[in-house]
Amino acid sequence: MNDQVVIGIDGGGSQTRVMVSDLNGNIRSYAVGGASSIHKDSNAHKNVQETIRSSLSMARCSLDQVIGLYAGIAGYESDQDLDWVTRLTDVEGLQCPKWYVNDSVVAHAGAFIGKPGIVVVSGTGSMILAITEQETPIKNIDFHHYAASAARFLAYDAVYQILAGNIQQSDETLVRSVQSYWNVENMEQLRLLAAAGFMEESKERNKKFGDMAPIITIAAEAGSPLAQNVCDEAMKQIMVGVEILGSFFQSDHVSVTGIGSVVNSPYMKLKFNESLRFGKNKQYVYKAPELSAASGAVIKALQHVGVLVDARMIEFMRRHPHAAW
Repeated sequence: MNDQVVIGIDGGGSQTRVMVSDLNGNIRSYAVGGASSIHKDSNAHKNVQETIRSSLSMARCSLDQVIGLYAGIAGYESDQDLDWVTRLTDVEGLQCPKWYVNDSVVAHAGAFIGKPGIVVVSGTGSMILAITEQETPIKNIDFHHYAASAARFLAYDAVYQILAGNIQQSDETLVRSVQSYWNVENMEQLRLLAAAGFMEESKERNKKFGDMAPIITIAAEAGSPLAQNVCDEAMKQIMVGVEILGSFFQSDHVSVTGIGSVVNSPYMKLKFNESLRFGKNKQYVYKAPELSAASGAVIKALQHVGVLVDARMIEFMRRHPHAAW
């Protein structure tokens, strides 16, 4: 039987996650590949196309069985991005309708399953998206606000603070970890490396700094004042975005969730929950995500091909090990 399927793509962070589902919400396969944003990986198009093919192979589905594809892509901010975004899914023989949004949209769809709320995405990238009671989507970048809480920004800030000498005795473990990470033996070598620009190629440099972020969040949890100051500043910027978007909700109580490696690191998650309790515009309530962003993309794909996604289908999806965060 030629079963029809849809493809959901979560192209956020440093990986592309592709999920194939039948029209009853049964997840047929889940595949992971390299980054989908050309701003982070020059091989983005190859990464996504290979992951799509892999997911269909795992699901034992042919290209003509796919009746819809819904993709959330990091870095897709405006119509000017549409050319490179559409080429990501340009798989020969895949002729189904395709829909593209920013990756925060599929993250919200999975986290809240159609209900209003605010999703803070903070990992490889940073984005804050609200969908109000009127189903109006609003992003912090609509206001030209950017919360510099992405992994690489924490690492850049920490290194700059170290170079500036803003170090206490209790930061020594962090400093040694940073020096080891950059393969230098002392502060003088770190200064020389920094003065040379660390690394010449910007994408490689940003990835290197992004991969360093766990050193900062772990040090913050261990009590490093420098690391805590860096993380606290990032959280302040996140909360500015949350408060801006929160003011557009009618209810006094607004659900908020966090997605990504930075905001879900132990120290940042604790600070996030603390900050939400002291909201100014609204009373914010932290809510764990219902489903993953890839699951959210599947939900949107099913809806766009005319399938009514009900509670029974959501339960079918939950059974898959990669449907939840």
